[in-house]
Parts: sequence; C-alpha cells; structure tokens
Amino acid sequence: MNLELLESFGQNYPEEADGTLDCISMALTCTFNRWGTLLAVGCNDGRIVIWDFLTRGIAKIISAHIHPVCSLSWSRDGHKLVSASTDNIVSQWDVLTGDCDQRFRFPSPILKLQYHPRDMDKVLVCPMKSAPVLLTLSDSKHVILPVDDDSDLNVVAAFDRRGEYIYTGNAKGKILVLNTDTQDLVASFRVTTGTSNTTAIKSIEFARKGSCFLINTADRIIRVYDGREILTCGRDGEPEPMQKLQDLVNRTPWKRCCFSGDGEYIVAGSARQHALYIWEKSIGNLVKILHGTRGELLLDVAWHPVRPIIASISSGVVSIWAQNQVENWSAFAPDFKELDENVEYEERESEFDIEDEDKSEPEQTGADAAEDEEVDVTSVDPIQAFCSSDEELEDYKALLYLPIAPEVEDPEENPFGPPPEAAGQTATPDDGSAHTGPADKKQRQPSADGAPPKKKIRTTTIELQGVPSDEVHPLLGVKGDSKSKKKAAGRPKGSKGKDKDSPFRPKVCRDRAEGLGTPGNLVSSVYKPHEVQGLD
Repeated sequence: MNLELLESFGQNYPEEADGTLDCISMALTCTFNRWGTLLAVGCNDGRIVIWDFLTRGIAKIISAHIHPVCSLSWSRDGHKLVSASTDNIVSQWDVLTGDCDQRFRFPSPILKLQYHPRDMDKVLVCPMKSAPVLLTLSDSKHVILPVDDDSDLNVVAAFDRRGEYIYTGNAKGKILVLNTDTQDLVASFRVTTGTSNTTAIKSIEFARKGSCFLINTADRIIRVYDGREILTCGRDGEPEPMQKLQDLVNRTPWKRCCFSGDGEYIVAGSARQHALYIWEKSIGNLVKILHGTRGELLLDVAWHPVRPIIASISSGVVSIWAQNQVENWSAFAPDFKELDENVEYEERESEFDIEDEDKSEPEQTGADAAEDEEVDVTSVDPIQAFCSSDEELEDYKALLYLPIAPEVEDPEENPFGPPPEAAGQTATPDDGSAHTGPADKKQRQPSADGAPPKKKIRTTTIELQGVPSDEVHPLLGVKGDSKSKKKAAGRPKGSKGKDKDSPFRPKVCRDRAEGLGTPGNLVSSVYKPHEVQGLD
C-alpha cells in the first residue's frame, strides 16, 4: 500500500495481533531502521537477528556477542549497527558483511545506546551508575557529559530529533539540555509531582516528526513536552507538559514508551503484563489497549517509522500488532456498490456499445486530448514519508534491504563462486579445524577471506572514574542477588573451582592460534570476555 495513502484514511494505530517473529533464541530488544524495512532483534545468546520486515523473513544473523544483547541502534543510512551486551561491551557492526568494525569495553553495564541522528561518527552511551558518555567512533575518543549532581549518577540520556542537543535526566527529576558539540548547558528544568516532590526519570524519547518528546517517570505518569518551549524557558525554567498520560485505574508502571512514526500517537508498554496502551497525543485520550498473552512480561516496544505497526517483545518472542485490513472494492471504482442480495439490473441503451453514439462532440475532443497527453514514467518522486522536513531528497546511499544469497546444495558446482584455485587457498586455514562439524566448516569458509581484517578489531577500554565495576545489568537479575547472578552471567557452566586457571587459559589459546590462523583467532576472541570477568 502506498505510504501517501496512509495519512488520509482512518486512524493510524494498530488494533489487533498480526502474528509473531520467532528468532529461534530468546529475543530481548528490537529496533527498526529509519525506513522500517529491516528490524534488528538482540537475543539472549548474543546474536543479532535482522528481519526483512516486508517479507517477514530472516535476512541476516550476526553472531555478535557471547552474552545477551541488551541494546541496539541503527545508523542513519542503515549501513551500521551498534550493539551492547550485558558484559559491558559495545560493538559497531557492518550490516552488509556482518563484520565487527570496533569494540569498546566499559566498566559498568550499558542501559542504552543511540546513534547520533545525523552524524554517524557519534554514539551516545548510558552506562549504569555513571554519567552518559558521547563516543566518537573514528578516533575512539569519548566525552563524559556533565551531570547536575555528582552523587546521583542514575542518569538517562537521548539525542533530540536532529542531534543538536542531548537531553539528560537523573533520579531527582532534573532534566538538563546540553549542546551536543560543546556540551554546554542550554536549558534545564525539574519534573515535579503535584506537590514539590520530585520523581526519578526512567527514560526520554523523541518523536520522529515535530519537536515533541516524552519523559517516563517513576510516578507512573508519562509527560509530553514541546522541545521549543524547553529551549525558550532556558535554565531552571518551569515548562508545563502538553499532556500527562497515565492509567488512573490500575496505576500501571511503564516499562517502555515511544511515539508513532508521525508523532501523533504514543504507545506505552506495561511493566506488569504484556499490555500496550495507545494514546492520541493532541487530545491525551486513551484510544486502544492491546492485550498480549496473560502472564507474560513485556521487555521492549518499537513503533514502525511509517506504518501503523508495533513490535513488542515478551517471553523471548517478537509480537507484531497491526490494523485489520478490510477490502474496500469501492476504492477501485467510485460507483461500485456491494450488494447483500441480487438486484435486477437495468441496462442503459449505449452501455456496452463500442462507440457511444449519444456522446456530444466537445467530450470527444476532450477524450482525444487525454489520449495524446504524455505520462512521465521515468522520473521518481521522493516519498515524503522518508524525507525530513529540512531535506528535499531521499538518501540514495541508504541500505533499505539486505541481499539474500541463495543456498547452494553442492558448492563445487556453483558457477558464481570463486575459482578452484581461490577455493583451495581459502580452505587451507580450515585444515586445523577439520574435526569441527560440517555446518561449522560451511560457516567459517566464507569468513576465511576476511580473516586478516577480523584480527585487527580495535578494542578500546573506556575508563570512567568512580564507577563500580561489580554492577549487574538489570536484565540478568535482582539487586539483592547480584553475586550469584554475576557468576551465572559471566562464566560458562562447569568452571567452578577453576578460577586460578581462567586468566591463563586464553594465553594458551593465543599461542596455539599463531600456528592455526583463523580457528585459533576465534577461540581467543571467545575467551577474552571471560578473562575480563575472571580478573574482576
């Protein structure tokens, strides 16, 4: 269906379940690219599954991390993807090749990642118990953003729609607006409840269109503000929210909130059950509640950028919510009528004549003129839904779809593959791993060409002063049970009582790797995170 037709007909929010996406492993987080053609899903086993959303099929699987993936973000052109895992590693991926460009190691778990909306060289990272960090990917440098209170470091942050400003919020309800380039304080205000009491900021989300943003707070109210008003009020301003959205009956706490693609609706996922509440932003009225399977807990919610479709995650499965498409035949012919029962039809005199004898002359000339009119079928008009308000053209370098290679049953007879000499060369590094299964060998052979670049993955350790290194990601467990959870998350099964050996085991693998090439390299990269966990 054409995107231009979506806005004019009916309501633009989903009304019913439209199936699920099974990622084989447990899904934890999901995010759409800028056009909604691809959906990236982070899984419990460290893989990133990229779905082609039009065909609802898996386009690519990236074996990204060893630990669960907790946050994902697409670059503006869709060619890059940054991911964070529960072992404090942030990685940048090339979506087409599936290769890792570089890694960053943080001292504490990552709560959220976000690419700069316009500058693909900058990534905003929100570590636990730390001020937000602005990473520059090209030179691996980082800037720690200023915070309001050094003693309160439960800070969330987000870029505004064009990345000119960074909004940060702390547990005392203070919102700071910082200039992205200079990190100077531009505006600030405090979110208060009815009295002078403050409430903790849980998340900040911006609409894709317009200047509105929402703040999800611990008092179970979603407040919608206008960004222009915030900047006008300046420092220590007192802006009034445009809307306050809440569930007055059940006092539901909100796990995840986001805007619709056009910014006219807001969806919030309940932290108690698999339920999605949809409000109309302009009026503030609740228009729909979507109920998932009873007893499931919601993990993440994402609204499609241009269509009335929502993806939600619960119990490791991605659920899709969409509108019920009813066929309307009168849309094809204006005088078409749907009949409940047969009606006797009276035929006009000239209805089925090849030439209408009763037509007047002027109408004939008008029809001839319409026949002679040339129709432009070569030039492509940009789709307005994909363009920003300050851009006239679409991004033609954008990665909208992933090419899917056909599965060849017998690789030796592949006419499009490498020549036999090249195939023989690429197969030699795999000789050392001949004991691996056939499936493993098939996967590793293509990556043998790219083995030298893979050796040079740059890992940068980000030093943050005063940040506790024993924090556990909220996905992994409750605060009171941090020690046992940490062991379960950071160590493979059966490694109890081998703590002394664990720092030395990777070194043995590295020595062996010198003679083996690719397989040894894979082994060392697998053990590195465990080495760090052991030394902690």
